[in-house]
Amino acid sequence: MIEYLKGKMTQKNPTDVTVECGGVGYFLNISLHTYSLLPENENILIYTFLQVREDAHTLFGFMEKSEREIFKKLISVSGIGASIARTMLSSLSPGQIIEAITTENVPEIQSVKGIGAKTAQRVIIDLKDKLGEIDSSGQISTLQRNSHKDEALSALETLGYTRKQSEKVVSRIIRNDESASVETIIKLALKNL
Repeated sequence: MIEYLKGKMTQKNPTDVTVECGGVGYFLNISLHTYSLLPENENILIYTFLQVREDAHTLFGFMEKSEREIFKKLISVSGIGASIARTMLSSLSPGQIIEAITTENVPEIQSVKGIGAKTAQRVIIDLKDKLGEIDSSGQISTLQRNSHKDEALSALETLGYTRKQSEKVVSRIIRNDESASVETIIKLALKNL
């Protein structure tokens, strides 16, 4: 995957931008949120996401890593393609999307063109628990606790415990000791399972 492009912005439109890097011009699809953050000068660093399909390789550009993370989470939802995700990020800011999902605000998500009630509910159901590493201001937070929890749960699954039974025990352990290491969480969970 192409992590980012750093080069000269040769063309700028509300829906796309062209960035020249090493003599090659890259066409990037962007949201209105990214467009509003584009600098006036020609030099730019823009984060990217490459979507590979049978009929096309499409490059998307984002001025913020957090917006790219939200985009990737949105397209993971059944019924949300790249164009609808881009429309969502054009209609609502990343912070508004996170807030709408975490507060289960169906009308807010449904206000985006192309999203009906069922799709809005699916977005909320699929993403409500997956936005832990992105806070409501749109910044990617480095909550060690979440990664420790995920690592511990993965390890317990590998050891043969179901995620459902492990989740309750691990959550209780983290609630009692937020700074617990992955090893400590696993050891305590094994005693309680």
